Amino acid sequence: MSKVAIVTGGSRGIGAAISIALKDAGYTVAANYAGNDDAAKAFTDSTGIKTYKWSVADYDACAAGIKQVEDELGPVAVLVNNAGITRDSMFHKMTPQQWKEVIDTNLTGLFNMTHPVWGGMRDRKFGRIINISSINGQKGQAGQANYSAAKAGDLGFTKALAQEGARAGITVNAIAPGYIGTEMVRAIDEKVLNERIIPQIPVGRLGEPEEIARTVVFLAADDAGFITGSTISANGGQFFV
Repeated sequence: MSKVAIVTGGSRGIGAAISIALKDAGYTVAANYAGNDDAAKAFTDSTGIKTYKWSVADYDACAAGIKQVEDELGPVAVLVNNAGITRDSMFHKMTPQQWKEVIDTNLTGLFNMTHPVWGGMRDRKFGRIINISSINGQKGQAGQANYSAAKAGDLGFTKALAQEGARAGITVNAIAPGYIGTEMVRAIDEKVLNERIIPQIPVGRLGEPEEIARTVVFLAADDAGFITGSTISANGGQFFV
């Protein structure tokens, strides 16, 4: 029986690439999404991967959604916390709502998703938690005080939880992508992309969602059991830690 993996934000962008890569690697994948029903249906129709709708910002919804996945597919062995939003604004203009929405999804969402699966992983002496952070959680970014704070918090969460899970066979790792060629990034004005963003990336190009997905598959594997509490920077050399 194949291991079950949940990917939050798993029907679009980087999350879709992760869901597909895990399926191709032999996992039974549940792709969570928050609101775009049409995109989720199209994703399921094209990949055969089941999608489940709930907000990672809501603990009770996460617990209920995870229970549904486990009832239908089996116990969760791999959790990829990928879901994230942006509400960008320079700090002097940022509203409490913009701050709260990003923290609730991008940071508290990790607690909301991981807490309900943690006990089962401990009981089974196996688990893989993979948190998708960001280069901007490592170096900061003007106009993203909320996003950078949340993504930096994801890294602290990863390091702390890794220490708790180690003796129970649970690894907890993070990936910090740089600029990845998702639909959202490619929608940036071409002049801005080519003259301001790509020149900052030493390899001279955007990353591809599949490159992040392959990193997830590696960290999810049994063979990665000695790697925990780590952050893999996948940013084309733009920022070194």
